Amino acid sequence: MKKKTRQKKSDYPRLAKQKPCAFCKGDVEFIDYKDITLLQKYTTDRGKIKPRRVTGTCRQHQNDVSNAIKRARIMALLPYQVTVVSNRGRRRG
Repeated sequence: MKKKTRQKKSDYPRLAKQKPCAFCKGDVEFIDYKDITLLQKYTTDRGKIKPRRVTGTCRQHQNDVSNAIKRARIMALLPYQVTVVSNRGRRRG
């Protein structure tokens, strides 16, 4: 009976290359906290900031985006959290 051997790491398929950062590709120098339509792309429907692995931004631009979102929240341009209305737990009667 043949013993099972583990594959070497080099035999595993390579991970797909990450797409380039949208801000690096577009040569964006400054991420403005007043640009709400741009910042909403980097937040979830509940108001949380999306992580780097989801947005595809580089580390520096992700920090800039999160700072801009936080500033927009302080200036009341973006909500801290969005209330979600659901029918779960609704009383009948």
